[in-house]
Amino acid sequence: MQVTDLDYYDKILLGITGSVLGGVVLGAVSSLAIHVGAFLGALVATLFVYAGAFRNPPLPETQATVKAAVVVWHVVLLVTAFVILS
Repeated sequence: MQVTDLDYYDKILLGITGSVLGGVVLGAVSSLAIHVGAFLGALVATLFVYAGAFRNPPLPETQATVKAAVVVWHVVLLVTAFVILS
């Protein structure tokens, strides 16, 4: 399978995985703590989640439960950022 054979959403999943793993590697090889690197990777992965869920959604209309899950995810992410950075 060539990279050009991947579907749009396959590439989104690879972007999410690569972002989080890249953040962990960044934390492991730099002076950052691993959990800070993972957090930074999660921030980047959020852009891929946005692109896949809202910018180019697989369904014509995003359901309210999906929107609620995304809001909860961002609240957890912001609370985690506050805890880590304070």
